[in-house]
Amino acid sequence: MKKVVAVSALLAALTLTGCASSVPLASDTENMKAKSFPVPSEGYSGLYVYRDSFVGKNLKKDIYLDGKCVGETTDKVFFYQQIESGKPHVLATESEFSPNNLPLNSTVSGKNYFIRQYIKMGVFVGGAGLELMSEAEGKRVVAKPRVRLASGGTCDN
Repeated sequence: MKKVVAVSALLAALTLTGCASSVPLASDTENMKAKSFPVPSEGYSGLYVYRDSFVGKNLKKDIYLDGKCVGETTDKVFFYQQIESGKPHVLATESEFSPNNLPLNSTVSGKNYFIRQYIKMGVFVGGAGLELMSEAEGKRVVAKPRVRLASGGTCDN
């Protein structure tokens, strides 16, 4: 009976934490530049997508913007890019059974937006969700020394 409980606890822990993995990171210079929170170019908005989950720290999850790969996340990474403002965009992340989408209907030129990707419990593997955060909270998390800019453009699927 103790073995069954131990194996069940181990499987639950693996489901919550995933397998150890990493994603490619940008250079220190690019990281610091993005963390300076630059004002986006005229006609564009800044988009920060970050992850700071306790659950599923090492699970890799893809992020897509308007159907194009932004990159793959793990805990304590973020992506930054400028997007055309004033037009609708859809940010998506993979989940256990289907993508989770977050519409960005009308972004304002010159403004930065912060989206938090979080991991949630699933039946077989942790899923992911997205939520729009306040600028103050997004900057607070992204500015942490251990949070790093990831190199974009590579998704698993």
